[in-house]
Order: sequence, then structure tokens, then C-alpha cells
Amino acid sequence: MAIRFENVRLQAGAFTLTADLEIASGARVAVMGPSGAGKSTLLAGLCGFLPLAVGRIVIAGQDITNAAPGARPVATLFQDGNLFPHLTAAQNVGLGLRPDLRLSGEEACAVQTALDRVGLAGLGDRKPAQLSGGQQSRVALARVLLQRRAVLALDEPFAALGPALKAEMLDLVGEVAQETKATVLMITHDPADARRLADETVLVAEGRANPPAPTGTLLDDPPAALQEYLGA
Repeated sequence: MAIRFENVRLQAGAFTLTADLEIASGARVAVMGPSGAGKSTLLAGLCGFLPLAVGRIVIAGQDITNAAPGARPVATLFQDGNLFPHLTAAQNVGLGLRPDLRLSGEEACAVQTALDRVGLAGLGDRKPAQLSGGQQSRVALARVLLQRRAVLALDEPFAALGPALKAEMLDLVGEVAQETKATVLMITHDPADARRLADETVLVAEGRANPPAPTGTLLDDPPAALQEYLGA
């Protein structure tokens, strides 16, 4: 689904971020910029965790500015995964379908399929403390993938993973996004991640989220704000 930030202003304490841009339906977009520039603020506005001070957000022609987070066609994945420690991996994934975990037989099968797909076959009965950090990230990803929302918002979900596992998870996100036609926004500090997953990149710098630009072009010839950040 296409996403439009129309003359948006987000206020987080004394910090202000503006955004006036459009992301095409089915696009895979990285969100990059210096630390503290407002990348997470932009996603918080999209997901409904931070109300807009000014402007509106439109997804697939529908104004979702005042919609509650759960009513938006957006699935969110954070770096910490937001797993419940008292629930098993399968139960944590099942929350993506039913918050009360009263799953039908078909839904329970879908949970197992999601776990299999992220490489956790046979580990559904384990609780987060019994899983490695990489496995916990896979559980969180399985839950998001199971929701099959039209928009995937990823806030550095794989930053703590090793290079090989991170690449594997990025590829899996790409595969699922292609299958479901989902639009992806992913915050990352790693140019290699942006090149691997995203055709376009939104640069967030100096209080503004800029319109998407081709990732290769932006990273090969970065503007001053990005040059300084990347050490280019």
C-alpha cells in the first residue's frame, strides 16, 4: 500500500520532525540518518505511537492519522522483539493472530508454519529465556510475518545479530514482502543492510524526513549530513 506523509510535523518533547513525502505501494525503503535525527520518531508517527502535531498520514487512500495503533494496517518489529517472557515461542507468535491466544486448529498450524519458516521448527514450546538472542529475533519476526499486514515497519530489528544471520533475516523479510506485496520501512544504521533490502532510502537529518531516493545513488554520493554520519 502507498503511504503518504502530508505536511506532517511530529513533536517529541523539544524535538521536531517534519515529513512531506510519499512511499510507493510495495516499495522496500530504508530509513537512515544520524543518531537522534528522528528515524524512530518517524516510525512512531506511522504506527500511531506518537500523535501528529500537524498534517496527516494516508495509507492506500485512507486517512489513518487518528486511528489507534492496532487499527492500522501496520506490523511493527523493534530491536528488542517485545517478547513476553512467560509465554512460549509459539504463544508469542500466536499473539500476532489473536491477543487472547484462543487459536483455531488452522491458526495453530499457521503458527507452526511461521516458526518453521524462520528456522525454529521444534522450538515452539521454549520460552524466550531458553532461546538465544538470534532465536528470539526469529520469534519476533515470525509473529510479524504471521500478521500479514500491508505495511511492515522495522526499527533496527536485527542490529544485534551476526552478519550471516542478519543477512538471512533480511532476505526472509524481502521474500515475504514480495509474496504479500507489503510496503517495508526499515530503520538501519548499516549501509550494507540498506543495499541488501531496500531499493530506496529516506534520509532523516536536520529535523526533516526527505523523500525516498534510490539507495545506491544516495550511498554512493551521500549528501553532507549522511557523509558525516557514515564517515565518508
